[in-house]
Amino acid sequence: MRELEGNPELSQRELAKSLGISLGIVNYCLKALVDKGQVKVRNFRASDNKLRYAYVLTPQGIVARAKLTKSFLQRRMSEYEALKAEIEALQADVHGAIDDP
Repeated sequence: MRELEGNPELSQRELAKSLGISLGIVNYCLKALVDKGQVKVRNFRASDNKLRYAYVLTPQGIVARAKLTKSFLQRRMSEYEALKAEIEALQADVHGAIDDP
């Protein structure tokens, strides 16, 4: 969704390459986002006079993207706190083992 928000005129092929996923997955996901009302498809003329599509996030899509981002950040912060606690516990174990030979 971030890629589309930044450049709605990306073709499905360009989007697949940018994300490192298959064209079929991009097509499948875009159809689902359109069905959910999170992305709107608009026609535009490319420089080579071929009709292309722009994939524009709807207000609903922008809200969904914000929720996904918030959820991702919360998960990452929890992971960070858990790793930090684990590192502190390991450091305490190491210092305890060194102090108590």
